Amino acid sequence: MERKRLLNILIKILPPIVLGGAILYWMYRNFDFNTVESVMLHEMNWTWMLLSFPFGILAQMFRGWRWRQVLEPMGEHSRHLTGILAVFLSYAASLVVPRIGEFTRCGVMNRYDGVSFPKALGTVVTERAVDSLVIMIIAVVAFVCQIPVFTTFFSETGMSVEAVLARFSWEGYLVTAICGIAALVMLHYLFRRLAIYNKVRATFAGIWQGVLSLGHITNVPLFIVYTLGIWGSYFLHYYLTFFCFDFTENLGVMCALVTFVVGSFAVLVPTPNGAGSWHFAVKTMLILYGVADEKALYFVLIVHTIQTMLVLVLGIFAWVALTFMKKRTITISDNT
Repeated sequence: MERKRLLNILIKILPPIVLGGAILYWMYRNFDFNTVESVMLHEMNWTWMLLSFPFGILAQMFRGWRWRQVLEPMGEHSRHLTGILAVFLSYAASLVVPRIGEFTRCGVMNRYDGVSFPKALGTVVTERAVDSLVIMIIAVVAFVCQIPVFTTFFSETGMSVEAVLARFSWEGYLVTAICGIAALVMLHYLFRRLAIYNKVRATFAGIWQGVLSLGHITNVPLFIVYTLGIWGSYFLHYYLTFFCFDFTENLGVMCALVTFVVGSFAVLVPTPNGAGSWHFAVKTMLILYGVADEKALYFVLIVHTIQTMLVLVLGIFAWVALTFMKKRTITISDNT
C-alpha cells in the first residue's frame, strides 16, 4: 500500500519536473552560466527588482481577500490572515506539484478556520473562471494594440511570417509541440479530477455552491477592485523588472504587456511555476521585439528565478505562521 502511494506521488511530481528541466536544458545547453553572476552584480539594477517585490506580495494578498469575499455568501467566514497565508502556501506548494496549490489552500482554510473543503474548492473553480476571462480580455487588447508594431517590424526588416518561422529550429518546434501536448494532458487530468469529485454528492454540492456564489456577492465593486488589484499587481511585479536591464528598459509598457500575456498562457503547461515553458515563451517574444538571443536568456533566467524564490519565501513564511496560529471554527456572526 505504501509502495503504491509512493508511486502515485512520484508520478505526480516527476513528469512536471522532467518536462521543465528538459525545456530548460535545451534552451541553456550552450549557455555560459559563469556570466550570470557578472550580469547580476555589475549590469543589473537591483533597485527596480526590489521595487517589484511588494507587487508580487500584493497580488497574492488581493487573491486571499477576494477568496474570502467569495466564500461569505455560502456562510463560510474566515479570518483575513488565514486566507492570505493559505494563498502564500498554495503558490509554494505548486512549485513542487503543479496545480496542487488549489487543494492545499482549501485544506488550510478547512483545518484552521473550519471552512467547508468542497465549498472552498468550488470557489477556486469560480476564481479560475474569472481569471481566465480577465487574461483573455487582456490578451485581446494587448495584441490588437500591437498589430501596428508587428506590421512595422515586418515591413522595416523585410521579413515575413514565414521568415520568422524559418528562424526556429526543429528543436524549437518540438518544444512548442511538447508544451501544447502537456497543456492538453493537464486539462484532461483536471477534468478527471473534477469527475471524481462529482461522484461524491456532498462535494458536488459544494462545488456547485461555489460556482453560484459569484452571483450572490454583496459587494460586486469590491470584487472587481480585488480582481483588478490581482492582475495589476501581477503585471507591475513583472513590468518593473524591465528596468533592471539596459536591453529591456526602453521596450515600453506594451511590449511588457504582450510578453506578460504570453507568459501567463505559458504557465498553463504543468511545470513548476511554469519553468521552461515560461522561459521559452517570453524569450521568443523578446527576440521579436529586437532583444538579442543571449540577452533574452539572461532576462528570463534571472527574473523567473528571483520571482520563484519570492514565492518560496512567502510559502515558508506562511508555513511558519500557520504553526503558531490557533485553529478555530468561524460562525456566521464572526466576521473578523
